[in-house]
Amino acid sequence: MTPPPLVVLGCPGHRRATLFAAAARAAGLPEPAVLPWTALLRGRYELPPGAVVRIDSPGEDPEADRLLRGPVLGPGYAPTRVEGGPAWYAGLLAALRGLAARPGVRLLGDPGEIAVMFDKRRTHAALAAAGVPVPGALPGELPASFEELQERLRAAGLRRVFLKPVHGSSASGVVALEFGPRGRVQATTSVELTPEGLHNSLAVRRYRSGAEVAELVDRLAPEGLHVEQWIPKSGQDGRAADLRVVVVGGRATHAVVRTSPHPMTNLHLGGARGELATARAAAGSAWPDLLATAEAAARCFPRSPMVGVDLLPVSRWQRALVGEVNAFGDLLPHLPGLPEGPAPGLDTYGAQVAHLLSRSAVGAGEIRGPGNGGAEWLVSDGPRGATPFRAEGLSADAP
Repeated sequence: MTPPPLVVLGCPGHRRATLFAAAARAAGLPEPAVLPWTALLRGRYELPPGAVVRIDSPGEDPEADRLLRGPVLGPGYAPTRVEGGPAWYAGLLAALRGLAARPGVRLLGDPGEIAVMFDKRRTHAALAAAGVPVPGALPGELPASFEELQERLRAAGLRRVFLKPVHGSSASGVVALEFGPRGRVQATTSVELTPEGLHNSLAVRRYRSGAEVAELVDRLAPEGLHVEQWIPKSGQDGRAADLRVVVVGGRATHAVVRTSPHPMTNLHLGGARGELATARAAAGSAWPDLLATAEAAARCFPRSPMVGVDLLPVSRWQRALVGEVNAFGDLLPHLPGLPEGPAPGLDTYGAQVAHLLSRSAVGAGEIRGPGNGGAEWLVSDGPRGATPFRAEGLSADAP
């Protein structure tokens, strides 16, 4: 039997799409087609009957980003602009819900769970309700101004916090805020204040003027700011460190240490990969517990075949809190799978293809959705009858 068409909703030519396609080919599957995010957002696409669609990030395509956020930012749009997160979020969810409603479409992932992962308040609440360790968060309504934030932090006894735009990603708009004696304040962030808007400059800077910090927070507040306690993380070689753990099918398959001289460890903000062997040695017998924490976070999203969990190691690597859960946290090119995990020697995309094959009969031409004995994480199993696939940017090899 012919395998069902495998389609990647993503950005044509980007590493995410090409690496997943390479993993599919290596497993003997047909070349996946690529449905560009721009085609989805413009409504100019069709899918073949029985299409199985992998949802990937729209973040690498400036045009897709403009379509999601542009109407809010108007002529001031630029890919580096921080503002527009709520509009981006609403556009993303509308597009995914529309895709899930297409006849015959089955999604590798769940739009509802993606909605939670792209809302930091909801993610934090879901993890806390499940007993997953997370940093403390400021309760109540989101702060509307720096003055309000300052008053509420003073009442809560918090002097060092992270401000995270509720719908942000890749540390865009994140601020590490700390208050010192005699009214001193410092904000560490990649946000650049300009008259035209807030821009993610990719260069981490520190604002030490009270007026600048107040302006920064006041201009970020309309995005919605989730406020979390700043957790002193365990380090490596004198640098702050955390762990990105990829969980596929409920099992930790890959882990990478990220280190930085400043509070944000994101690799695109100047962070660097640390030594996993050193982290494992520091954790010792606690290492399996760290991976178990990541797996516990993933269990909060049972209909997501893959999540990337950011662990904040504390107590000299003896335990960890969960800082983030990422719907598209698997871009770790050529990183081999953990030797004790279910995908040793495979990269993150190979691990996902292997899981797809192990949990379905894709090789025999059938992928079963929930309700008919198949893999739980193949979720949006709608009615049959889609029209043939046509979309911008398809490769010549696409089905």
